[in-house]
Amino acid sequence: MRRDTGLERPADGAADDAEVGSAAAGVVHRLAQRHETLATVESLTGGLLAASIVDIAGVSGIYRGGLVVYATELKGTLAGVPADLLSERGPVDPDVAAALAAGGRQRCGADWGVATTGVAGPEPQDGKPVGLVYVAVAGPNGAEVRQLDLDGGRDHVRSAAVVEALRLLAEQIHAADTADAPLPAS
Repeated sequence: MRRDTGLERPADGAADDAEVGSAAAGVVHRLAQRHETLATVESLTGGLLAASIVDIAGVSGIYRGGLVVYATELKGTLAGVPADLLSERGPVDPDVAAALAAGGRQRCGADWGVATTGVAGPEPQDGKPVGLVYVAVAGPNGAEVRQLDLDGGRDHVRSAAVVEALRLLAEQIHAADTADAPLPAS
């Protein structure tokens, strides 16, 4: 798991729409080239990640669907997160994020799953500070989770989580491209 300390915040407190659109377009086009599909599972972003993806023309060829599982129990019943994991650690946890991504991938029949969970604020949740976010990607070569410690208000935390989830997905697709590349002849 990699840990980031946060994103630079634009003056209005939200992530730049162009940045979100560019990141989403990049993953949509790369997945289309790879003939692979994507599913999303969202908690704190409440559909923003899915919305940023479906804003891209041509997305119907790669986007299978998504789940918004804001309530903790729905993370288990809809996204398949083990109940014991949720009861032991709560919803804001790196292993829960990985399970959300894997569950979305499996339940939607997608090649890739991307998930978000965290505390957007305005108040801490279950002893976890505002701005603590986990984004996760599950794909053909396993899962990767990134911890974010974000500054700013609720809107910034949620939009920054979307950008970072898309960045992590792009990195994992690139890693899969590298793993899939033929070795040079010796």
